[in-house]
Amino acid sequence: MKFRLCLVWFTFMAAPIAAQDPVTKVAVDVNKKLVKIFGTGGFKGLPSYGTGIMVSPQGHVLTVNNHILTTTMVRVHLYDSRILNAKVIFREPELDLAMLKIEGDIDFMPHYDIEEAKKQPLAENGDWIFASSNSFQIATRDEPMSIMHGVVAAYSELRGRRGVFEAPFSGEVYFVDCIANNPGAAGGALTNRKGQLLGIVGRELKNTLTDTWINYAVPVQAKIEFKREDKLVKVDIAEFVSESIAGKYRQSEKVARQDRGGYTGVVLVANPVMATPPYVEEVEPGSPAYNAGLRPDDLILYVDGELVSTIKLYREIMSQIPPGSEIKMEIQRGNKLESIKLKVLEPKKAPAVSAPK
Repeated sequence: MKFRLCLVWFTFMAAPIAAQDPVTKVAVDVNKKLVKIFGTGGFKGLPSYGTGIMVSPQGHVLTVNNHILTTTMVRVHLYDSRILNAKVIFREPELDLAMLKIEGDIDFMPHYDIEEAKKQPLAENGDWIFASSNSFQIATRDEPMSIMHGVVAAYSELRGRRGVFEAPFSGEVYFVDCIANNPGAAGGALTNRKGQLLGIVGRELKNTLTDTWINYAVPVQAKIEFKREDKLVKVDIAEFVSESIAGKYRQSEKVARQDRGGYTGVVLVANPVMATPPYVEEVEPGSPAYNAGLRPDDLILYVDGELVSTIKLYREIMSQIPPGSEIKMEIQRGNKLESIKLKVLEPKKAPAVSAPK
């Protein structure tokens, strides 16, 4: 009896160990096709690092169209510890993707063939997946990417936002049951157990319906519809990649979206440079800001938890907040930090100016 129990225990324990061999090989192969991206950011809420997927032997990198690319040059770390410069050559905001090209002549690079990847059938609910990315900047030089494993939980329409900004892409995505969308993970690879590319890991977003963080990836079969020279066209990720590599991609026409912002009564200082902090110049008497206690010379630091480091960013955030909303501001007054709450009003219903009390 003891011998049988020992045999059963040994067989049970040996199976998972043997099963690790192909997983390790897959992880190594996938890692060679990913890069760590370093660009702008570095302050609260905005990491300066991300992830990209190599999509050509000449060094074309597919990644998410996020803030770290708002610079003339980004730095790319390869799996073999090489550090190279890269430039953004094309963007597609509606897909929330961007294409980088590593500078100079490089040797043949391991990469994913997006045309082949899109021919695969969509993953189904319950399928095992791996999400590989530079989460939390754990990997820098030749350190391997972090890997999360789980299953596809759902395939459904993305309804997400970051702060007050809605996600640019709103098509159907894979929702996964692992914590894949961490700082630095955007642009990583979602693969199956064989290492085949299923999708691109998205940025950190909250579900607009539940106000909870979501973990998702945009499938390689994703496509968008937009106007180009007054014609309605459809473009998928594979077309964006191939046309970008060929140097002939034409970005979707930007559709003007009417600001939803309302009235608060805050008047900021002049904005002579791009990085002017949002100092309050004056507060209109009788306005929501006035009634909330905002004063001239206050520095607005956060709006509903979103860092507002410049006047431009403050205005962008406020333009997305609809009238009737109550917002919380974190301000600096002298050497003290204070919080205030105020209600945003309809612009046409702004109260008449009255004398200060």
